[in-house]
Amino acid sequence: MTDFRALIQALSGSEVRFVIVGGVAAALHGSARLTQDVDIVYARDAGNLARIVQALAPLRPYLRGAPPELPFRLDEQTLAAGLNFTLTTSAGDIDLLGEIAGAGSYNALNPHTVEVELFGAPCRCLDLPTLIAAKVASGRPKDLEAIAELRALLEERPPGE
Repeated sequence: MTDFRALIQALSGSEVRFVIVGGVAAALHGSARLTQDVDIVYARDAGNLARIVQALAPLRPYLRGAPPELPFRLDEQTLAAGLNFTLTTSAGDIDLLGEIAGAGSYNALNPHTVEVELFGAPCRCLDLPTLIAAKVASGRPKDLEAIAELRALLEERPPGE
């Protein structure tokens, strides 16, 4: 079971620059679908990579699905050398995404976010139109199933919201 509070507070407490995407973003916009992990798109500058390592180190991050004997250390070099990381931690699963299909990197996404307070922490969340576009672009069956609900939520919004 994922402790969403612990993951979000760890990232926010370390001043990690990130955008919430995926199922948590959908839930923040009113989706009734459940999610099992936290998906974030993170800024890839050296300072932010260091803050991610600092935030997640106490939660013992490890590659999700990897054999336990596989050597893995989440550090700044690892993050800089890769792009997307699906991790499990003592607080649950988190996906660190350098970019997402149909929407891009942290810098490209940031203008398409809304500020939300989540577990007492201010966070950036992908806005609903961009979240829909990203799910369409991903083409994954589970995302395609969610699109109709997200579009209905968008249509229900008052004009200008």
